[in-house]
Amino acid sequence: MTYSMSGQAFPGDERKAPAGLFSHLIPSVAVYAVILIVAILGFYLPTTTDYIGPDNDDVMRLVEVRDFLNGQGWFDLTQYRLGLEGGTLMHWSRLVDLPIASLILLFSLFTDSRAQAEALAAMVWPLGLAVGFLFSLGLACRRLGGVATMHIGLGIGAIYLFTTLRFYPGALDHHNIQLTVLMFIAAMLVDRRMGGMSHGFAGFSAAFAMAIGAETLPVVAMACVIVALQWAWHGKQFERAARSFGLALTLGISFFFLATVPPSHYGTVTCDNLSLGFYALAAIGGTGLFLAARFGSALDLRLRIASLAGLGLIVGLAALLIAPQCLGNPLGDLDPLLVSLWLNAVVEAQPALSQLRVAPDTFGGFYAVGFFAIMVCIFRIQDRERVETHLVLLALVATAWAISLIQVRGAFISNALAILPLSLIITDLKRNSNAEPENMNAGFAYIITVLCAVPVVWVFFGAVSTKGIGNALTLRALTNATATASDTGSSCRDVADMRVLAAIPPVVVAAPSDSGAQILRYTPHRVLTAPYHRNQSGMLTELHIGLAQPKEAEAFLRGAKVSVLAFCPNDVQTMNLAQMKPDGLYAQLEKGNVPAFLQPLPAVEGQRFQLYRVIP
Repeated sequence: MTYSMSGQAFPGDERKAPAGLFSHLIPSVAVYAVILIVAILGFYLPTTTDYIGPDNDDVMRLVEVRDFLNGQGWFDLTQYRLGLEGGTLMHWSRLVDLPIASLILLFSLFTDSRAQAEALAAMVWPLGLAVGFLFSLGLACRRLGGVATMHIGLGIGAIYLFTTLRFYPGALDHHNIQLTVLMFIAAMLVDRRMGGMSHGFAGFSAAFAMAIGAETLPVVAMACVIVALQWAWHGKQFERAARSFGLALTLGISFFFLATVPPSHYGTVTCDNLSLGFYALAAIGGTGLFLAARFGSALDLRLRIASLAGLGLIVGLAALLIAPQCLGNPLGDLDPLLVSLWLNAVVEAQPALSQLRVAPDTFGGFYAVGFFAIMVCIFRIQDRERVETHLVLLALVATAWAISLIQVRGAFISNALAILPLSLIITDLKRNSNAEPENMNAGFAYIITVLCAVPVVWVFFGAVSTKGIGNALTLRALTNATATASDTGSSCRDVADMRVLAAIPPVVVAAPSDSGAQILRYTPHRVLTAPYHRNQSGMLTELHIGLAQPKEAEAFLRGAKVSVLAFCPNDVQTMNLAQMKPDGLYAQLEKGNVPAFLQPLPAVEGQRFQLYRVIP
């Protein structure tokens, strides 16, 4: 039996054979997964008009996978049809493209068209990740509090997955796999047996998370800090776990670096994906932890802390020498014009105060559950309840919640991780309520805690307070309220618009940023802009085209070799540009004043784009 930092034994903490653990877990996960998938499909299929999700990232991921299947190299992540001549080097990982592409190839064996295979893959991929998320969540809760906690966690987790939309068919963006990997890391870290295998899986998963994308880096870094601090505290008892984590992290990050970074870029440092910077820091930290655990576990507490501080100093110096530019905001080099006209309009990139000002009814759905979980962890630590376990959970949830204060997208991580401590306290409250059925306070505390653990409940009460009970009870309104989108609100993304564009021979198209990914998906054209920060030159060119007076706009169009201007009068960004510069090209087109160098193209029914050919 192992002991908490308070010296109290964990109940039911004896070493169990894996078969005993999974005998309850796997059937339970299967039941919850089936119920969740049926609910998602029943909610999604009757109203869907497209097999790809509405977010631009879902569409762009499909474009990237198509290019990969059509022969683009594994190491070549350039989107040649995006931006100015030469294309745009994307920062996404082939590690996500590969399983989606494999599913498309598999389903192509049984379907009549590539589109059908894509539709099946787009359905299976996110739903499969939902099952993986539930498995990781169930495993974590099973380790935390037994079968009862597992069922509570799976129930809350199923509601979470149903209302976030990130695991719905068509969600090809990498955020769903990031959530799944982080939940798996948490499940490994709460192994109270301090097992080497669990922490080895955690280290390798941490490397995988870094290879997928940089958004989860703070939480992954906190997981590394947690393991290091546990080793410093426990010493010899935690040696195997720390060694396994450090070695797996080093080997994992080395594998993913060699597997995804082209040799020509080994010396390049980028701050938005896996490169020399992240690789070096992770490898140094993992190797240092392995060596410290291997040779320093028998030292006393003060010397272990000193060795850990030395390792932290080495990692910090390496960061300053190798990747000093990555210590700040990775989007800090964005042009101010892009910040004001694009980034400030991206919903998922908004800070907490902006979310509160723009959509106060949904604020609780993003922030209340994470904050509640943080408070629960603090109070239980003060009460000496499973101190070490709650310290681990507090560190993970608080890190994710702090990210959400800067960018609302972090709320999805904090809401997911919050399920763990909240499931544990709900288990205890339920046990107390059952033990004292006549105690109304115990029952009331149990019910309130259950409600407070579900983000959509906070959204419901926010909607009631601002929109009334009728609107609040709309299921689609509640699910949409707990999902953010990265688009800026273009209305020119329909198939009718794309069909007209697709009929034109391949050219360079200038269109609103929010329509760019759809144009790449449905047409053979190169488009100047889509909402991706690495395409600054293309995005700025499109903005200057809209802002400039017609004669200057002509120079921008010809300089970028644009042959077709796709003007969308209802696009939010386009309307902003027209308001900013009343004498600019977009403002003139909005008024019906077409300059001589543009020739209107025939329109068809349902078309929202106003298409103009740039006269040679």
